[in-house]
Amino acid sequence: MGHAWRAVLCAFLIAAAGVGNGGSVAWAVQPDEVLSDPALEKRARGLSTGLRCLVCQNQSIDDSDAPLAKDLRVLVRERLVAGDTDKQVIDYVVARYGDFVLLKPPMNTHTMLLWLAPMLALLGALAVVVRGMRARPSVSEASAAPLSAQEKDALDRLLKPQVRDEPQA
Repeated sequence: MGHAWRAVLCAFLIAAAGVGNGGSVAWAVQPDEVLSDPALEKRARGLSTGLRCLVCQNQSIDDSDAPLAKDLRVLVRERLVAGDTDKQVIDYVVARYGDFVLLKPPMNTHTMLLWLAPMLALLGALAVVVRGMRARPSVSEASAAPLSAQEKDALDRLLKPQVRDEPQA
């Protein structure tokens, strides 16, 4: 049991340090990317946490160390320095990469399958389970035939403790 607690503690410490998912937000953004204007940098961080890394796909570009994520972070900062609003930056990135670049894509005809896929997968799994339950024959106690006299004798012989003759020394 002591080993299990150590494993849990190690897993917790690794998760808290952010080592398991590519590091914390501060580790992915390189010092040469950070804007000198704190207000613009805060806006850039806010925008980049909502944009998906197209390489990692389950991380924001702010969390990812992938070269494409860095390029997107730089692009976001360039657009902000050029004077774009947050909406203009997002619209620009979406126009280039599609709605998939958004970690929370909007609900529309193009992303409908993306939003419905988890529910469809759950319903499909439920249908497979129900179908399997129906196909399985049910055996009730009333339908089970009682043991014959020969079967009872054979069962008694099998269950009877066997005595071994041990060699005498």
